[in-house]
Amino acid sequence: MIYIKSDKEIELMRKPCEIVRDVLCLCEEKIRAGMTTKELDKIACDYITSCGATPSFLGYGGFPAATCISIDEQVVHGFPSDRIIEEDQIVSVDVGAFFNGFHGDAARSLYVGHISPEKKKLIDVTRECFFEGIKGICIGSALGDIGAQVQEHAEKNGFSVVRDMVGHGVGRHLHEDPSVPNYGKRGVGVRLKRNMTIAIEPMINMGTADIKTMPDGWTVKTKDGKWAAHFEHTIAVTPDGAVILTKV
Repeated sequence: MIYIKSDKEIELMRKPCEIVRDVLCLCEEKIRAGMTTKELDKIACDYITSCGATPSFLGYGGFPAATCISIDEQVVHGFPSDRIIEEDQIVSVDVGAFFNGFHGDAARSLYVGHISPEKKKLIDVTRECFFEGIKGICIGSALGDIGAQVQEHAEKNGFSVVRDMVGHGVGRHLHEDPSVPNYGKRGVGVRLKRNMTIAIEPMINMGTADIKTMPDGWTVKTKDGKWAAHFEHTIAVTPDGAVILTKV
């Protein structure tokens, strides 16, 4: 069931979304070569709790951390650990915060110092895929319009779209209906309504779209071992189009 928010509920969602935005900005500021992903997770967790919010991911389905931190060939849901962050790595940070009875959710692929042109292009195109995806959002447009835009931009740049992981509705629950694929056909799928809130999150691979889940039950990697990038915002559907609630 798709839950349509009231204007008041949209306003309540702004705070957790702002916290998530600020966490990602803080992670981008603090990330450095030589630190562990667990240290970066602690920075994020401490900030969320300092705001009086709760990390949405911590304990979700048994997940053990406040953030998902995925490196290079890891697509999503990487565990923060003692792994050392190095230069020339894609470090994708996904974070959620719960406040005022609502969740905010966003992700960004970061890097430290030097990064190869190939990886930089993948990060940039993944970000562009999000903004291409929201261009046509309006009341009455179809979810397939979003996916088609994302898919076309990724593929024309020589990359592939992960199909087994998708975006989602977000609000009182971290994951709500509808599912929001990053591929599709224009005019197909659920029609968008005013005050729907969804998390649009392109997951783009350098190689094939195929992925695999690791034995830990969470970490998702590319099957061919090539790099992946991730970019996500929570948006609200309005008469003026998409409003990015987690916008920097």
